[in-house]
Formats: sequence, C-alpha cells, structure tokens
Amino acid sequence: MTRTTRTPSAVARALERIGRLDPALNAFIEVWPDEALAREPEARELPLGGLPFAVKGPAGVRSYAARRLFAAGGVPVGATSVPGPGTVWQTWGQGAHGRTVNPWRADRTPGGSSAGSAVAVAAGMAELATGSDGAGSVRIPAAWCGVFGLKTTNGLLPSPDRSGLASAGVLARSAAGAERYLRHVLDGYEPPAAPPLPLPAVYSEGLGFADVDPEVAAVVRAAVDRLVAAGTVRLLDTGCELLDPARAWQAVRGGAPGDPGAVAVRRANDDRLDALFAAAPLLLTPVTPNRPHGHEGPGDLYSTALTWVFNLSGHPAASLPAGFTGDGCPVGLQLVAARGADVSLLGMAHAVESVLPTVRS
Repeated sequence: MTRTTRTPSAVARALERIGRLDPALNAFIEVWPDEALAREPEARELPLGGLPFAVKGPAGVRSYAARRLFAAGGVPVGATSVPGPGTVWQTWGQGAHGRTVNPWRADRTPGGSSAGSAVAVAAGMAELATGSDGAGSVRIPAAWCGVFGLKTTNGLLPSPDRSGLASAGVLARSAAGAERYLRHVLDGYEPPAAPPLPLPAVYSEGLGFADVDPEVAAVVRAAVDRLVAAGTVRLLDTGCELLDPARAWQAVRGGAPGDPGAVAVRRANDDRLDALFAAAPLLLTPVTPNRPHGHEGPGDLYSTALTWVFNLSGHPAASLPAGFTGDGCPVGLQLVAARGADVSLLGMAHAVESVLPTVRS
C-alpha cells in the first residue's frame, strides 16, 4: 500500500511559520489558528481561495479592507503589532512577546506604524497584510523590511482618520500581491494594462529639501540607473523641488488645517506636483532618507521626510525593494503617481520590479 502525504494548506503553512518564527520576530499581538482553520474550507470556494492574510492592530479585523478581503475568501490569521505606549516616533511595534524586530537585523526597527504587518509578510507568515499610512506608515516598514507597500490615494477607500492624512494600504511580497488586494477592496476595479515602455519619469533624491544618507541615495540611484539601462524608464531632464512639509503635516494632524503656513505649503507643493504629473506619469525617490535605525530611536532625523508630503497631497505611492546598504539593511524605492492612478501605479510597479532584484528574508 502506498501512503500519500497531504500537502499542508496555505493557512496551515502560514500558521506553522507564525508558530515557529514569531517568538523571535514578535510581528503578532494575536493569532487565530482555530478560527482560521475552521474558515478555510468555506473560503476555498470564493475568489481569494483561502488566502491567509494579517490585519494591522487590534481593531484591524473590523477595517473596511479586512471585511472586503474576508468576503472574497481571504482568511485572517492574526492581528499584527503596532507601536506601544510612549513610542513617539511611531516606528516600533509591540508584539505579544516583546518589541517587533526587523527580520534582516534584529537590532534595528522594522519601521512603523504598520510594523508587524511588514514583518509578517517579509517572513512569509502571511501572504499579505493590511496597513494604514498617515505619514509613511506602510511605505517605511515596507522599505525597511524589503517588501512591497502601497499607500492608496487619499479618500479612495474608507478611513477612520478624521484629519484626512491617513489612507488604507497593503503590504505584500510583490506588486501582484497588492493588485490582488486592490482588486477585491476597490469597487469598479479594472486590471492594469501593461504600460508602454519606457515610462517617462522624474527622479528626485531629496525632493528639494531632505538630506539623504549617501549610501541610501546610492542604492536607490543604482536601482534607477538599472531601470534606465533596461529600457523600463526614461528620465526627464527635470527634478522635483518641493517645500518641506513637516510643519504643514503637523498642523493638519494637530487639527489646524487652516493654518496659513500649512495652507501655503500645501498649495505650493500641489501646484508643483500637478505640473510634474502633467509631464510624466511617475515620480521616483528614496522611501526614507535613512536606513533602519536602532530600537532606541532615530534621534533628530525624520524617517518620514520623503513620505508624508504625499499624505498631504493625497497622491498614491508605493515602496519597492531597491537593494541593501553595506550593513545588510533593505532600502526602498518610492514610486508616486497622479491622484486616482492607483491601478496604473501597480502596473508601473510591476514593470519596475521585474527589473530589480527580488528581496526575500
């Protein structure tokens, strides 16, 4: 008699990896093995076919995106870590057993605030994870954990954030994974067409105001040069000079969107971005000006310097793995598109990541 071995299901494999890896990584605050395994047989008959996914934070399972994924046949396996009390910089996570660590270097932060979501995806503990991005909270951990992260156009999907800065987002292993998410959470979704190549693009190292770690800048520039050499992008002979959005973002978050200084900065940056996207469909920048910092914090450096401007402006933006610094830390390449061009952005991201090296932890 021949004994056959049953291949574990996707949910069972995800739960096995969580049980084996999460005591060291601390990506989860809660894991739901019984509920996930009970849900899987029914979910297999639906479009997502029992795809295991994680949700951001204790309330994540009630979010709009999580409910849509569940209805489409996704299986939530647990809630991921978010910053704990006293973490002013919002770049840590606090899991069930301790602080969340970067899967590439345990002495470094994974970024945040979607910290556990990025770690869960990077370590293969979930196929994708929900996130939210009010200043870079999806893109920064995606960059520092070496995964794909998408911040959607502000207002495209429901968000509980009254300031209007935060947008729903997703962390996945690739643009294809993010496309799978958007297909099931966005009404009227139409798959992206393959973009004509080369893509006209603008590259800006610091958006006119940020000082970028030279090694981070070099990794991102090398990725952009590779895209040019492959015929994927064609750089326009122009830059992107914006005003530093720090005080404007803080004013809006603090409940003073009508602050004259904030209004002036937002208007000037919106005008410059409108002109840029009238000439090119794609803006390329580093995701962060710095590499992942230690768990003690970044000091006076704003990890959000290159991301939160697009929370103010509302543009969709993605983070793709660009490579590594010499100390083994992943670096992210940020792709930004016109407002509402989320689907097109995913099509462009797919073309870009097909040229760049794949990052796997």
